Amino acid sequence: MKKNHLFLAFMSLAASSAFAGGLLTNTNQSVHFLRNPARDASTEIDAVYANPAGLTLMTEGMHLSLSNQSAFQTRTITSTFAPFAMYNAGNATKEFVGEASAPVIPSFQFAYKKDKWVVSGSFAVTGGGGKAVFNKGLPSFEAPISMLPILVASIGVPTTAYSVNGYMEGSQFIFGLQLNGSYQITEALSGALGFRMNMVSNAYTGHLTDIKINPAHPLINPTTAMIPATTFFTAAGDAAHAAATADKYLECTQSGWGITPIVSLNYHLDQLNLSAKYEFKSALNVENKTKVDNTGLYADGVNTPNDIPAYLSVGAKYNVSEKWNVSGGYHHFFDSDAKMANNKQQYINGGINEYLLGTEYDVNDFILVSAGAQFTRTGVTDAYQSDMSFSLNSYSVGFGGAVKITPDLRLNMAYFFTNYSDWTKSSTNYNATPLPGKDVYSRTNKVFGIGLDYKF
Repeated sequence: MKKNHLFLAFMSLAASSAFAGGLLTNTNQSVHFLRNPARDASTEIDAVYANPAGLTLMTEGMHLSLSNQSAFQTRTITSTFAPFAMYNAGNATKEFVGEASAPVIPSFQFAYKKDKWVVSGSFAVTGGGGKAVFNKGLPSFEAPISMLPILVASIGVPTTAYSVNGYMEGSQFIFGLQLNGSYQITEALSGALGFRMNMVSNAYTGHLTDIKINPAHPLINPTTAMIPATTFFTAAGDAAHAAATADKYLECTQSGWGITPIVSLNYHLDQLNLSAKYEFKSALNVENKTKVDNTGLYADGVNTPNDIPAYLSVGAKYNVSEKWNVSGGYHHFFDSDAKMANNKQQYINGGINEYLLGTEYDVNDFILVSAGAQFTRTGVTDAYQSDMSFSLNSYSVGFGGAVKITPDLRLNMAYFFTNYSDWTKSSTNYNATPLPGKDVYSRTNKVFGIGLDYKF
């Protein structure tokens, strides 16, 4: 049993995005998105991210927006592997649950318009978000260990059980600092150029300890009690297995940065507004800063590719009346062209596609209500999916409203949830073992948001 099998799960594990968007991209960068996800043709303050060219349709002066989102997510891997029965009351199916929470996810946008020009900027969590904790480790932690009784029994020492203490905690944040310049080219057409500086901050801690088995050996373990696996292998003269089953610890952080150029266009005609935005790929590496690593996989100073993919969005908004508008949008993330660790991008067919619909209605001069939906179709293949990182088809629903506290101050509130489709992956050599098994990946996600818009 190779020790890298035991710790494969440490590679690339992070709090999977608790946001809408692609594998490394968050599109919900304000509460406006939560209450109506179809924001691609927005001409309000959230257009700083969604549609920078559309900012030329705002009123002159300074506009500010401050939002906070609270996101809560679970990731569940339901694994079926025959050896698991030896540490699961005879049941070969086990659940490994990870909980991710991010109660404070702030974002800030500003825009200043003068004549035909607008200067705007934002700060937000543009990728990742939150912390995922697996209190019982992951299937890829446990599968090689569950083979120990079979291995020991194969050399003539009856062994029927194992136990292990596994834990993994990962967090991943990409902070984005964006700056745009927008210009009204004609009465109908506007354009914008901008860039975003992406700063990565990842952290991983974990351990795999107290690996025990119950070998019925007349000299080493005559009582057939559960004993440390290292004790048995040391006494048996197997130094390699004794080292592989010793306690392992990991404490590592990663950092890196990259620049995303952004170009957008907006076309406005009567009641119709159309938009398009393209964000170029950000070439980005993350560097290990390792304090403890008994695995030999996270050498201090090593760089790993972590590109942010190019992203295309198009949108439309139509004012049905003075009080009511409807909107739609389309997103494509070019994930297969963005380099990942171990060239994992080769297992993505193109990238993620998203389809969005939404509507807003002014109840009166002070209250607005809105709602919308997003349908996400992942481009990953079965080979991409693992307990460390998986992408699922889903649909999301968001709703909420806004209240004018004063003519220049508005309060936004929203709730957003996502329903994911399960993905089942079967393997004849489950987690690098010689036996078959399968994993069923599932997720839940809910986000609450509140924010203020202010016009000077």
